[in-house]
Amino acid sequence: MKRGIKGRLIVILIAIVASIVSFLPSSPFYSFLPSWWGRVFPSKGITMGLDLQGGIHLVLEVDKEKAVENAVERNLVALRGFMESKQLPDTSLRREGAAIYLTPLSGTKEAVRKIVDAEFPNFSVKEGQAGEIILTPQASELKRIVESSIAQALETIRNRIDQFGVAEPLIQKQGENQILVQLPGVKEPQRAIALIGKTALLEFRLLDEDHPIARLLPSRINADQEDNVIAEYKTPPENQILFERLIDQETGLTTKRPYLVRREAALTGDLLSDARVSIGEFNDPYVSITFDPVGARLFEKITGENVKKRLAIILDNTVYSAPVIQEKISGGRAQITGSYTTEQANDLAIVLRAGALPAPVTIVQNVTVGPSLGRDSIEMGFRAGMVGTLLVVGFMIFYYRLSGLLADLTMVLNIILLIGALAALNATLTLPGIAGIILTIGMSVDSNVLIFERIREELRLGKPIRLAVDSGYDKAFSSIFDSHVTTLITSFVLFIFGTGPIKGFAVSLSLGVMINLFTSLVGTKVVFDLINSRWKLEHLSI
Repeated sequence: MKRGIKGRLIVILIAIVASIVSFLPSSPFYSFLPSWWGRVFPSKGITMGLDLQGGIHLVLEVDKEKAVENAVERNLVALRGFMESKQLPDTSLRREGAAIYLTPLSGTKEAVRKIVDAEFPNFSVKEGQAGEIILTPQASELKRIVESSIAQALETIRNRIDQFGVAEPLIQKQGENQILVQLPGVKEPQRAIALIGKTALLEFRLLDEDHPIARLLPSRINADQEDNVIAEYKTPPENQILFERLIDQETGLTTKRPYLVRREAALTGDLLSDARVSIGEFNDPYVSITFDPVGARLFEKITGENVKKRLAIILDNTVYSAPVIQEKISGGRAQITGSYTTEQANDLAIVLRAGALPAPVTIVQNVTVGPSLGRDSIEMGFRAGMVGTLLVVGFMIFYYRLSGLLADLTMVLNIILLIGALAALNATLTLPGIAGIILTIGMSVDSNVLIFERIREELRLGKPIRLAVDSGYDKAFSSIFDSHVTTLITSFVLFIFGTGPIKGFAVSLSLGVMINLFTSLVGTKVVFDLINSRWKLEHLSI
């Protein structure tokens, strides 16, 4: 008996110490601990959720039509490559919406049709007027493109947020084409929103400086005159007017420089392998980019074939720079320079490293939760928990005397172990999570009520105290076990099918149920056994 008591006491003591060590990073005392503590023991504790520490709640919607158009555009580029490899470079090829229109030259229709049938099995093919071939994605391909775009957008947004440094973000699909993003503790919501939603289509396009329009374009315009310039100068279909944003460092005045660029990109950002911020000789930040092996070869080929021409570096239809190619550039490295701060350059590097979104995203819901609301929530939850706990403690002592005090100590043990378990799992504590903790306090007392009532029944039958205690625990076990298991099953269902706040409640409740089962059946029992082993009780205060 004594060995069993000693072993149970050691287990309880180890659990208490482990819980306190796990919770320390979340406490105000953590800053006073030595530096080696975080290397040996857990350095992360409980993270406050969005409703407790503030932050932003976003619902983003992916543009499905644009995702399909972008995918079809990539297929058009691939089709052009197949045509060139078969020495059919003069075939008329264009995209309108989600369809590719292809007009083979005389005598090449059969060869073109073979390429289309072999390389694009997921496209429906039909003939239009004058021998034109029209390719449109099949229904299964459209579904795959949309699903793939949502998955890619999720991963891209997750990568950007990870590099932005947000602790415990919630990023998940919602509905058919929406993405839910919750960022607790974000201090700069507008910067985070801009970073998340940036399409980041990086392109390298050649300037068409030989065209007459290029010579007529003004060198600089005011920032609000873009539309006027585009309307005044009618560009041919193969060209486009884009603008570079210029900021005067002394006056802060913003102007724009128009360029006539070719619509077809010579190189795109999907071939990037790295992007990082560097500082120039005049202490001005720029983004240094590195291509993967395929991109490096293409970049070398493009620069080698266009020496003394200008190559515009374009991000989301904005020209960042348009340097003259002085010589063939090997090694796959380039620089994106512009008039921006170190913070802006860092955000640009993050976007480029994380990759481009497959389609534009629109913010359909934007809710900023202020930290004052979080403090109010914490205070109200703390108050509710304290009032409920004090009422329960008072009732148990009043109704069950010293045995009630023992149940209250077990309840405290239950709370210590539960908070420690949440900290050990680096769980995110939300307001529903606090509700789950309060609920487990009630369940802890409820279990002891069942046990004590069984003990009182045994005592009324005239049994000795030791036998009455053992029998009371034995008879209450099945009821306590069954109720806890059914509650645990419900918690698992809530966790699997619930969203953020519901999952927080389910985590707290699940841990509370398992810990309560341990403390109610082991915690109080070991104290009763210890007392009975040391003293021969003739009366039990219950």
